[in-house]
Amino acid sequence: MPFQLVLDDPVRPGVVVLAEHTDDGQPLTRTEVPAHALAAAVAERERDRPRWVWDDTSRRYPPLLDAGVRVERCHDLRLCHAILRHSAYAAGTPVAVGPRTAWDGPRPGAPQPVEASLFDVDDHPTPDPAGDGLDAAAELTRQLASVAGSTQPGRLRLLLAAESTGALIAEEMRHDGLPWSARTHDEILTRMLGPRPLAGARPERLEQLAGEIRTALDQPTLNPDSQPDLLRGLRLAGFDLTSTSKWEIQGLDHPVREPLLEYKKLSRLLSANGWAWIDTWVRDGRFRPEYVPAGVVSGRWATNGGGALQLPAAIRAAVRADPGWRLVVADAAQLEPRVLAAMSGDLAMAAAARRADLYQGVVEAGIVQSRKDAKYAMLGAIYGATTGASAALMPQLTRAYPRAVGLVEDAARAGERGEVVTTWLGRSSPVPDAEWQDALHAAAGEGAGAEEVRAARRRGRDWGRFTRNFVVQGTAAEWALCWMAALRRRLLTVGGATAGRPHLVFFLHDEVVVHTPADVADEVADAVRESAAEAGALLFGGFPVEFALDVSVVDSYDEAD
Repeated sequence: MPFQLVLDDPVRPGVVVLAEHTDDGQPLTRTEVPAHALAAAVAERERDRPRWVWDDTSRRYPPLLDAGVRVERCHDLRLCHAILRHSAYAAGTPVAVGPRTAWDGPRPGAPQPVEASLFDVDDHPTPDPAGDGLDAAAELTRQLASVAGSTQPGRLRLLLAAESTGALIAEEMRHDGLPWSARTHDEILTRMLGPRPLAGARPERLEQLAGEIRTALDQPTLNPDSQPDLLRGLRLAGFDLTSTSKWEIQGLDHPVREPLLEYKKLSRLLSANGWAWIDTWVRDGRFRPEYVPAGVVSGRWATNGGGALQLPAAIRAAVRADPGWRLVVADAAQLEPRVLAAMSGDLAMAAAARRADLYQGVVEAGIVQSRKDAKYAMLGAIYGATTGASAALMPQLTRAYPRAVGLVEDAARAGERGEVVTTWLGRSSPVPDAEWQDALHAAAGEGAGAEEVRAARRRGRDWGRFTRNFVVQGTAAEWALCWMAALRRRLLTVGGATAGRPHLVFFLHDEVVVHTPADVADEVADAVRESAAEAGALLFGGFPVEFALDVSVVDSYDEAD
């Protein structure tokens, strides 16, 4: 399969060079195309099913989509560079040992990657420090040599292909948009908050709750929107609180508790997904979030505004299929524990995963007494619980699943030593910063004080929890990319009587939504399941772990199981 590079002419603005290369990076042909004719040229060459190579999918693909041109596959040099630069599998290869260049900067407008956690999302853009002067042909050569010289070329090729396909999917979902009823959204807000207020005013329900809070605290001028004012008011009322978090407020035994919790919940809805959000993000019946592939260091996605990865259940009824269409909603049940079973080769845990509900499978194996216990124990293993119910259940889990628990324990110990850990396909964790390393070395030296040693151990345990989670969450992200890529390919072959084809419109870590003509919705649901099985086989071969899905065919997102 040939590579087709897309390059800017360095001396003639408005001219794009299409350079065909062999699959080992050797140049073949070179064609100059005016920028305004690029979409037509890409459409013509797409018949040969090349792998398009460009600096950044988020830069190159949107103009093609706007012109009605879609490509089957690509190689995103910036995303792939980031993987190869840091992967332990590619240590010592040209990309890994080369000097830092503009390829090491974030893509334009991307948030800085953040540490891995189930809840990590970063919506704050960071400017690209050096977006010019990138030699795509030379970078492709370096990347191909780095994969070939790695210790796991097969895994890295799959990861780079999946990462690049994910970038295509992200732009296609932004272009197509998630079907959204602004009218339904407004009705939800009106029901929960009252009619839309004038600019700068509180909605009716929030104003009512603010009055109840002031009355309960006997402070008629208190402003519940001001965190310092609210904390001061609560302390004046005799509560020794350190913050105004929901968790601290829930512990209050006072009439202010309920109105304040309700106020915080509704205020969050208003600020995150209120009328201003509709005005900003919904156009022509579509919500078009700006996804950022690998916006989290584990490989999970982030968003650059819009909060697509945090859509609250309260507004999901606004996600509505078009007339004659349906939504196929699918989420992978207990994805991380299933991934852990496969990564570790733990046959006992894989047996529990043959149940649609893995946690119930753990109970039926006689390891713990209840599903709740099974969930606490499994999450404790993945996230490093040291206290509470999760920690108390760890001995049972360790005896039952020694290979699975051993894998995450080894990852945690490596993190505590400041070492790198790596996902199944080859994404490696960042190393702790210099301050962390210096503290670790100082604590290990002669003459270190007791407090210095304790502080270093705390830091080590914190980083160990990060690396423990990194290997599982990062591999789950790889599985999800392969799932979406397989599904995208299958959807190209599905067509209904209604004009238009089914297409991915939403992704949330382990959940996808497809907008499909109603008459092929069941076929799409089958494609979703088949793609999950394919993703498992791509990553883990014939290892007997099942990736169970909850699949619903619905008219609106809130109707999904």
